[in-house]
Amino acid sequence: MPHQEKQGHKDLIRAFGLPSAVILFVSSIIGSGVYKKVAPMSVDLQSPGLVLLAWVLAGVVTLLGVLTTMEISSMITESGGPYAYFKKIYGKVFAYYYGWSSFSVIQSASIASIAYVFSQSVNAVWELPRLAPEWETWTVLRIFTPLANLGVKVVAVSLIVSLVAINYRGVEHGGWVSKIITIVVVGSLAFIVLLGIASGQGSMEHITQAATGYPPASFSGNLGLVGPMFAAMLAAFWAYEGWLNIGFIGDEVKNPQRTIPLALTIGITIIIGTYLLVNFTYLYVMPMDEMIALAKNTNTIAAVAVMQKLFGDPGLLFISLLIIVTTLGCTNATILTAARIYFAMARDGFFSKRAASIHHKFRTPGNALLMQMIWSCTLVFSGSFDQLTDMLIFASFIFYGAIAFGVFVLRRKMPDAPRPYRAFGYPVVPALFITFCAALVIITFFQRPREAMLGITLIALGTVPLVYWRRKYGKDGV
Repeated sequence: MPHQEKQGHKDLIRAFGLPSAVILFVSSIIGSGVYKKVAPMSVDLQSPGLVLLAWVLAGVVTLLGVLTTMEISSMITESGGPYAYFKKIYGKVFAYYYGWSSFSVIQSASIASIAYVFSQSVNAVWELPRLAPEWETWTVLRIFTPLANLGVKVVAVSLIVSLVAINYRGVEHGGWVSKIITIVVVGSLAFIVLLGIASGQGSMEHITQAATGYPPASFSGNLGLVGPMFAAMLAAFWAYEGWLNIGFIGDEVKNPQRTIPLALTIGITIIIGTYLLVNFTYLYVMPMDEMIALAKNTNTIAAVAVMQKLFGDPGLLFISLLIIVTTLGCTNATILTAARIYFAMARDGFFSKRAASIHHKFRTPGNALLMQMIWSCTLVFSGSFDQLTDMLIFASFIFYGAIAFGVFVLRRKMPDAPRPYRAFGYPVVPALFITFCAALVIITFFQRPREAMLGITLIALGTVPLVYWRRKYGKDGV
C-alpha cells in the first residue's frame, strides 16, 4: 500500500496551467535582487559597463542552465523538483543532501533574505526600532549578530509566518496571491524604466564613466578582472535564483511534460529583459560613485535611492511600496514551492515523517510548510542580507552543476526513456554550464571564503539527521 494511502491522505491538486506556471515562475525569481544588488556589484567592479555586463553574463548562464535542465524537468515531473531528479540520476542519498541543503541553506535562506528586503522597504517608509549599539554588536560565535537591525528582522519574521498561514490553507490561495502581485510588479518595473529615462535627470555619461577609484585594487590580484566579475555575478545570480522552483510542484501542474519546459523558457526570457532595462535605468540616473556609496549603508536599497533622487519623497514612497509588494510575492512563491521538497523527502523516509502528511481539509503539505517556516525565521536572525544570499548561491551552484551533469548520466542510464524536450546544443551547452558552475564554486572560496565555508558546513551537517532517519525508517526509507 502506498505511503499516502496508508496515512489516509489524498493526492495533491493539479491546479497550475501554463499561464499560472509562468506567473509562479516569474514571481519566484523577481524579488529583492533587481532592487538591491546593483550597489554591491558596483563596489566589486566600479564601472557601469562592467556591472551591466555582469547582469548579461549571469542571465546568459542562467539561460544555459534552463536550456540544459529542461530535458530532465520534462522527463521527471514529481513534486520536489531537483530532489526527484537526483533520485533518478545519483540515487536517494545524493538527493537527500540536495534536499537537506535546500532546507538548511538554499530555499530557507532565500525566504529569509527576501523577507529581509521586504522589511528594509517597510523601514524606508516607516523607520523601525533598533536596539542600543551595545546590544546590536553582540555576537554569537563571533560571526552572527542576531540583535542587529532587530525591528527589520521582527517584521521579516512576521511576513514569513503570515504567508505560511495563507499557503497552509491551499495552493489556490497562494497561487492567486502570486498572480496579482506579479502583474503589478512587472508593470511597475516597466513604469520605472520609462520614468527614469524620460525624467531628464539621467545621463549617458553616467553609463560610460567609471568610479573615481577605478580600477579597484582587486583587479591586480591573482585572478585579475575574473575574481571581481565572479563576485559581482554571485550577487546578480541572487536576482535569478529560483529558476528551478517550478519543478518543485510537478504533481500540481497540468500536463507537466509540456507546461514546465514552456514555463521555464517564457519566464526566463521575460526576466532577463526586465533586469537589463531596470539596472540600465538605475545606472543612467545615478553616477557610479554615488552607487558605491549606497552599498555602505545597511538598510539602503539602490532602487529607493534612485527614485528618491528623481521624485523626492513621492518617489521614495512609490518604490518602497513596490518593493514591499514584489518581495511579498517572491516570498510567497518560494514558500509555496520549496516546502514540496521536504514533503517528497519525507515520503522517502529522508525527513521527519510528519512532513509527508497532507492536510485532510486543505490538501497541502502543512507540516512541511511549518518546519520550513521555523528554520527560515531562525536564519533571519543569523546574518545580513548579503551574507545569506552569497552563501545560498554558492550552495545552489554545486547542485546546479550536478543536475546539468545528470543530462549526460541519464542519456547513458535511460537512453530509451521519453524526452519531451532534449537539451539545446547538447553536449556543448550542458558542458559550458557545468564548467561555469565549477568555476563559480572554486572562485567563491577565494572571493567569499566565510560564506563558502558556512554553506559547506551546513550541507555537511546533514549527515547527522541522515544517519538518524535511515536508522529510524530503514536504509531505503519508508
